[in-house]
Amino acid sequence: MPLLNSITTPYAEAFLQVCCATGDTEAVIGQARDVLSLWRGSAELRDAMGSPVLEVDAKKAALVALFGKQVSPAFLNLLRLLADRQRIGVLDAVLERVLELYREQNNIALATVTSAAPLTADQQAKLTDKVKAVAGTDKVEINLAVDPALIGGFVVNVGSRVIDASLSGQVRRLGLALARVS
Repeated sequence: MPLLNSITTPYAEAFLQVCCATGDTEAVIGQARDVLSLWRGSAELRDAMGSPVLEVDAKKAALVALFGKQVSPAFLNLLRLLADRQRIGVLDAVLERVLELYREQNNIALATVTSAAPLTADQQAKLTDKVKAVAGTDKVEINLAVDPALIGGFVVNVGSRVIDASLSGQVRRLGLALARVS
């Protein structure tokens, strides 16, 4: 991963500087999340952009056709630059790094909440308050995931902290306690 960070960080830092200078950082961060979601959800897009058979100009034209009206000019320039430099295959890593740097600059904690079933809006609001307390900041970004294997409850990851309030975690801890007793 350090090698990938050494490739992605200069692009991410320069992109954020341009966005700060133009004053559209918030909009671009939303666009980065949308493009990242689309990129991860489309194996065909990733394969096409990573293909050595497809010429750079064709990749750039496809990127403009796909994203030209949905993203800012600065974002489109980033996409073209990555295509020019044969780095479009690491677009997801660049966008992840952009989001990481943005969170660092704005003191936003990232939390991943995995629950056994989808959370209601009320549950999400209560959990957000708890995550803010654990993270020690009023700004949190929460990624939600569902894993039925948890049986019930949830697991929260905030930085290096893990809060396991799942039934499967309780069963595992109970089993470990019983193993120590016998």
